[in-house]
Amino acid sequence: MGHLINQYRIGVRRACGVVKQSRAAWYYQPQESDDGPLLRRIEEIAATRVRYGFRRIFVLLRRESWTANHKRVYRLYCQAGLNLRRKRPRRRKAAAHRLEGITPTAPNQVWSMDFVADALFNGCRFRALTVVDNFSKECLAIEVDQQLKAEDVVAVMERLRHQRRLPQRIQTDNGSEFISIAMDRWAYDHGVTMDCSRPGKPTDNPFIESFNGSFRDECLNTHWFLSLNDARRKIESWRVDYNHFRTHSSIGDVPPAEFAARFSSQPKAEFSSSART
Repeated sequence: MGHLINQYRIGVRRACGVVKQSRAAWYYQPQESDDGPLLRRIEEIAATRVRYGFRRIFVLLRRESWTANHKRVYRLYCQAGLNLRRKRPRRRKAAAHRLEGITPTAPNQVWSMDFVADALFNGCRFRALTVVDNFSKECLAIEVDQQLKAEDVVAVMERLRHQRRLPQRIQTDNGSEFISIAMDRWAYDHGVTMDCSRPGKPTDNPFIESFNGSFRDECLNTHWFLSLNDARRKIESWRVDYNHFRTHSSIGDVPPAEFAARFSSQPKAEFSSSART
């Protein structure tokens, strides 16, 4: 339209006739709308109705007399990142939804745990449950057995509960032992939030992954385990050495136990939150 009018010096009526376009469309001036209030309302609904998707949110907006059509609502829904929400873990009480990444500021605020597999000299497999404090890097426990079930994980947590203050959150993967009814019940009874990493995303829990790498390189790959009791003895000896002698660069080149002891007389600190990538 503009090209015809400028190049051929014709009027708007004739130019609209040539391209078969209504003059109303040529004269129409779009009006910018403020999406702020609608976007905030969509986020409020999504925060309080965590299992509602786009369709239900759109229906609620219509009930509240919002006149925005479904295309605009969906655009804002995606702009807020709500279309990327993942399903709630298969838990009953203790799992949290849409958890943010956190930065602990003192020991016993966030723990991590995972399993490591290895074998005895005769090829008999065994498993080791590793528990680490994310702040002090201290290894709190390594439980070794041929089979470790959810009840064994709960037993380790109970033992640690009588040795130190429980954390506010425990980070794990989606292993069946960690998402079991027994573990969920224990976490709910003691006010601990179970934070599962996303499937296929070990970077969600880098502390335990780093520790397990050191555990394998410095202990499992350097020892010859003759029996299960021999494995328990050598692994526990390495854990004590790791906590009280081995220095850690991320905490100022001091052993984790020494670093954690600096905070034993300090009042309870609050951890800070940061968005998970």
